[in-house]
Amino acid sequence: MAYENIRLETQGAIATLTIDRPKALNALNSKTLQEIESALHSLSPDTRALIVTGGGEKSFVAGADIAEMSTISAAQAREFAAQGHRVLMMLESLPCPTIAAVNGFALGGGCELALACDLIYASEKAKLGLPEVTLGVIPGFGGTQRLTRLVGKMRAKELIFTGGHVSAAQAKEYGLVLEVLPPEKLMEHCRTVAEKLLKNGPLAISQAKRVIEFGADQDLRAANELERQGFAVLFGSEDQREGMKAFLEKRPAGFTGK
Repeated sequence: MAYENIRLETQGAIATLTIDRPKALNALNSKTLQEIESALHSLSPDTRALIVTGGGEKSFVAGADIAEMSTISAAQAREFAAQGHRVLMMLESLPCPTIAAVNGFALGGGCELALACDLIYASEKAKLGLPEVTLGVIPGFGGTQRLTRLVGKMRAKELIFTGGHVSAAQAKEYGLVLEVLPPEKLMEHCRTVAEKLLKNGPLAISQAKRVIEFGADQDLRAANELERQGFAVLFGSEDQREGMKAFLEKRPAGFTGK
């Protein structure tokens, strides 16, 4: 399918979603969100990892499109936020791991897009933040909640209340990104991580992702019960039998996702 504001490319079991609106620094408008949603729907069941990045050298995603937002009503804002939440929840809920390759500005909606991914790696040139209060609003695509769960309540309040942005190095210090890479090494690193993931059982990774995400909002007893159930259900899979047989036979496993 042809898209205007994004690119979706697949190489083997690894897909790459690129937000590509260079004149708007890849800002998220309604059409771009629609295209992201369509692209996520179109992912092959064989996709084992998704890398999300921004086109060009300056920006991952500079934010939501302020030019579009500046004239909308409260009712329209509610619909725009609902669209953003729906798309990012879809991204967050994919069964395969998702990797954000933050290659430049990741502000507002861009930071929220990265936060919806499982793993975040950043270029040395990256800047991350949620500056919505400087516009008289707050994050609207889940930033207040995902950031708080990632870096803690007090640090999230500082970042959101000040409306500033942090360097990639600061973001790593805060636990907002995992690693900081030279710009020319970022995508190579993300692809290397994705290829490592391909060696492991896809059903196991999907189940681990599910248990972590749902367990994070539960008390320890309920979360451990989720883990127990997820552990047990995998013993009905061909991947479990293949993985353990391969271990005993001292050979690489050939997982099929069944």
